[in-house]
Amino acid sequence: STQSTWGKKLMACRIVKHTLELIHVLTDQNPVQVLVDAIINSGPREDSTRIGSAGVVRRQAVDVSPFRRVNQALYLMAQGSRESSFRNIKTIAECLADEIINAARGSSNSYAIKKKDEIERVAKANR
Repeated sequence: STQSTWGKKLMACRIVKHTLELIHVLTDQNPVQVLVDAIINSGPREDSTRIGSAGVVRRQAVDVSPFRRVNQALYLMAQGSRESSFRNIKTIAECLADEIINAARGSSNSYAIKKKDEIERVAKANR
């Protein structure tokens, strides 16, 4: 994110509020539960790290800790919604709501799910 959006907690809170309301309207479910499902679905279980020895850098597959899975899921969803709302009529809240709902359903329209699959595929190749 750029410097123009640093330190704007009120704006962030408003976006999240709108997003949760939109999720409730669109799915008729508890929005927090939808968000939890989305986080569960979009956190990568396996990642690859760079191991350099004797000038040879190779990727080694590693398991992802539960805390990092949550953080990465949130990061991927935020990044996906930011990208989709950029130069778009839709507000960031609408994009974030779509992203979270798609991720909760495990649909491949979600940026986070696509990224997660990609990360896990790379890790599988590097086992």
